[in-house]
Amino acid sequence: MHPVSPQLTTARYLGRLPWLIVPLLVCAVLAWWWSPWFWIGAGILLALLAWQIWLIPAQVKLLGWQETEDELLITKGRLWHTFTVVPYGRIQFVDVTAGPVERALGMKTLKLHTASASSDSTVEGLPADTADALRERLADKARERMSGL
Repeated sequence: MHPVSPQLTTARYLGRLPWLIVPLLVCAVLAWWWSPWFWIGAGILLALLAWQIWLIPAQVKLLGWQETEDELLITKGRLWHTFTVVPYGRIQFVDVTAGPVERALGMKTLKLHTASASSDSTVEGLPADTADALRERLADKARERMSGL
């Protein structure tokens, strides 16, 4: 399997950790100035913060993708492992997107739209040039497979 960019860890930290750090600081300030009961909330938020700091790199290490002759293989997940097989003939179109944090870190997200909306798949954290090249290859392979139907 090809790994995704390690910069995805930084992108996920920037997207998720502020949602825990800001309430943690608010709870700490309220506990200091108002009531010590807010230390309970601060402790819970600190535990969640530590969990995310451990979990995000562990998840990113397990993200991967692989092209085969007939399908694209995608693997993800630390606690709940998912292995997805997307046949090229089922791909209708391929999107490549990049938000502001992803662009700043040189990454893009590839999204595969298939014949069934419930089986759409994504590969996050691809280096920008790899994502663009993969989109082209997948679109070509999907056109080849669809022409035979």
